[in-house]
Formats: sequence, structure tokens, C-alpha cells
Amino acid sequence: MRFKLIVALVDDKDTDTILRVAREAGATGSTVISSARGEGLKPEKTFLGLNLTGHRDLLMFVVAEQLSRTILEKIAEEGNFEASPGSGIAFQIDIEDAVGLSSQLETIGSEIEDQI
Repeated sequence: MRFKLIVALVDDKDTDTILRVAREAGATGSTVISSARGEGLKPEKTFLGLNLTGHRDLLMFVVAEQLSRTILEKIAEEGNFEASPGSGIAFQIDIEDAVGLSSQLETIGSEIEDQI
């Protein structure tokens, strides 16, 4: 079975919604790294050297290759990434090898059974 790593950077207020949508689309788990910071085309404003931006979370999902595009699209749609600049970004990366997924393989296999 081949896997992809989906990485999403989202406002911390949207984290729970993005996690729910990813799970509904087939993700079987995630890793959340809190308090990430990002900068887009325009640098964020500061006040007396203090950053005024909200916190962002970095979400990572190891998913079956067959489900990756669907999950990525659902995340982008729910996060409104394309329509609202600065709302977030998500991308996927090929995974060459992975260990520690044996407890999830049965569930992943049943979800993609008709696609293999």
C-alpha cells in the first residue's frame, strides 16, 4: 500500500473543523503541532514589536494514496483556502516508507478496497 503525507497550516480556530472533515473523507488519524507561524505575500502587522496575528496549527495526515486527493480537496474547501487569502494552505508529499501503521491498515484497506 502506498501513502501520502498531507500537511495543512490552518488558523487554530479552524483546526477541529479541518480534522473532522479530513476524518470524514478517510483520514484515520492526525498529528497536530500547535502555535506555528506563517507569512504570506504581505508581512503581518505588529504593534510595538508584538505580532498581532492569530495562532496557526500544523496538521499532518498519513493517508492512503487513493484517498489523498479527495482529503486534500475537502480540507481546502472547508478551510476556504482558495477564496480567502491567508486562511491556510495544504499540500501532499509522497511517502517512500512508513512504520507504525499496522493498527490502522485494516481500516484503511476496507476504505479503499474498491479502488485497488
